Amino acid sequence: MPEEMSIEDGHLLLKLARENILRQFGEQKESLSELEKKIKNPVIKRNRGTFVSLHKQKGELRGCIGNIEPVKSLLEGVKDNARHAAFRDTRFRPLAYEELEETLIEISILTRPAELEYSDSDDLIRKLKPGVDGVIIEKHNNRATFLPQVWDQLKDPHAFLGHLCTKAGLPSDEWKKGSLKVSLYQVQSFEEKMISSEDV
Repeated sequence: MPEEMSIEDGHLLLKLARENILRQFGEQKESLSELEKKIKNPVIKRNRGTFVSLHKQKGELRGCIGNIEPVKSLLEGVKDNARHAAFRDTRFRPLAYEELEETLIEISILTRPAELEYSDSDDLIRKLKPGVDGVIIEKHNNRATFLPQVWDQLKDPHAFLGHLCTKAGLPSDEWKKGSLKVSLYQVQSFEEKMISSEDV
């Protein structure tokens, strides 16, 4: 499990994500540039895959956008993906200002994906680490990923892979045929636990 960012820096990244969403509503509590200066870890300038997820306080997903490959700096990825998760996830209507107080932000920082070599479906199941591995599957033009956090809802590897195939637009049993390209990554994640009216 990667641990490159301190808890303090993670909290600053969460603030940065929230401020960037507030900025779209024409409001800000703190300057983005000042928040960026407070993050001392040089990792923020390096290219990393990042995801930003929005959750209602009762747990349901409200938006999730990210980039698997390290095509942007960690800092830019967090800012862009926070905005996109709030307003451009096509599965949801754009976030309304009134919803923001009851929305929790989660940031995932990804390691570089590595292709997994496996011989058959049983070998694939054996090599997966539930709760640790993020999984990418690819076949032809079909591609999808689940962050490691999805294991919390889909604890059984068979169900996990079946739902991931469905997400990719493939038959749910496609993983059993041994023809998928599978890549794994891990994440360091930071999540807002609760929001008071003073924080928003």
